[in-house]
Amino acid sequence: MGVLRGNNLVQGLGGTPRIRSAAAPANRRRRYELPKEEHYRKLERMYASAPVNEYYAPTMRVSEGQAEVIIPVRPDFFHAGGAVHGLVYFKALDDAAFFAVNSLVDDAFVLTVSFNLYLTRPISEGKIKATGRVVHRSRRFFIAESVLVNSDGREIGRGSGTFTPSNVRLSPELGYK
Repeated sequence: MGVLRGNNLVQGLGGTPRIRSAAAPANRRRRYELPKEEHYRKLERMYASAPVNEYYAPTMRVSEGQAEVIIPVRPDFFHAGGAVHGLVYFKALDDAAFFAVNSLVDDAFVLTVSFNLYLTRPISEGKIKATGRVVHRSRRFFIAESVLVNSDGREIGRGSGTFTPSNVRLSPELGYK
């Protein structure tokens, strides 16, 4: 197998691109390597199955080193000032950055170590869309950034965080199926 440097991919049988985990050194990697698209769809299903998402009703799309989260704005998300509360901004921004990182780790659930948040504009209608991308990675830590926009594409928030693979394996019990 030839490693494609800098993007965590290996070439599988028949030239199919597959993900190699960033969570463990190459000599300790699993024998089975999941096709990228299958890993991304499993992450999306895991996200959709999380109980917290029943309330927020988000949608997610994952690709290599990136993720997008869309949440429809509802009045029950508002603070007393009549706009969406910052916790919804945080959820969208953290989820997008988190799953951008987990797109590069196919054997472990990733953890948010820290997250910085900037709320730049209020919103009270439409949808919010957070787009996250990995901007740095090392053996044990990743840095991802995410930008939040309104339905018109105007930036309303941004954030960045540090993430690390956990000891929790991605499995059907977590909704990863």
